[in-house]
Amino acid sequence: MIFSVGHIALTAGITALLAFAVAIWRLPSGAWLDVVAVAVLSGLAVLLWRFSANMPQLNDDGLPGFSANDWAAPVLTFVVLSLYMDLRPFADAGRYRQARALATLVALVVNVVTI
Repeated sequence: MIFSVGHIALTAGITALLAFAVAIWRLPSGAWLDVVAVAVLSGLAVLLWRFSANMPQLNDDGLPGFSANDWAAPVLTFVVLSLYMDLRPFADAGRYRQARALATLVALVVNVVTI
């Protein structure tokens, strides 16, 4: 089974929206660039992964309710957000790590629920 472009885009959009919410919650007030970056990078990671790996072998549920793509999209989200964190100095890196962890969990839940 493969998914439509619209379905994948909706999944990425929901991920970005929820990642935006957790970033607002965890990151310091006034860190709008970082809040937007967490949302955009999370959504793009899911979008690009799901587009590039949209093939039946990776979309079939090996574990009931979980496909390889369900597990891999959050991993790419974590890697992309980690790269961003490594390239940008943060005054409070702990809060960013919390936002990254929550955005990764959001990506997992959204991928399992919507696809």
